[in-house]
Amino acid sequence: MGKRLVVIDYDSCVGCGLCMLACSRRFGIIGFSKSAIRVKSIGGIEKGFVVVVCRACTDPPCMRVCPVEAISKRDVGVLVNYSKCIGCGFCVKACDVGAVQWDEEANKPIICIHCGYCIQFCPHGVLTFEEVKT
Repeated sequence: MGKRLVVIDYDSCVGCGLCMLACSRRFGIIGFSKSAIRVKSIGGIEKGFVVVVCRACTDPPCMRVCPVEAISKRDVGVLVNYSKCIGCGFCVKACDVGAVQWDEEANKPIICIHCGYCIQFCPHGVLTFEEVKT
């Protein structure tokens, strides 16, 4: 069994961005630029927020469209081999949920690796791990 990151309570998200900051921090970056998770407003506090993160597809479209096979399947989710990636961006367009983020500086995709680092920083319990069969 593996664990994947899931959003369990969209309604509790206040859009603080702490999950995004935590994710970028894995790379030693302060800010949102390297985050694999995105919090998007659908109307602010009145209408709420959407948390976009890799859903760990069983047959990932991002992996299928990569022309150089830089994205490989893991037990849960995918892994990008950045030395193979040519920065074509096909993976971004292929993701059905918009969960492949783009690193403008490196010209490479950023995809959640389901490490769960962000979970501990969400003060409202929006994120958790879910057991999945591998």
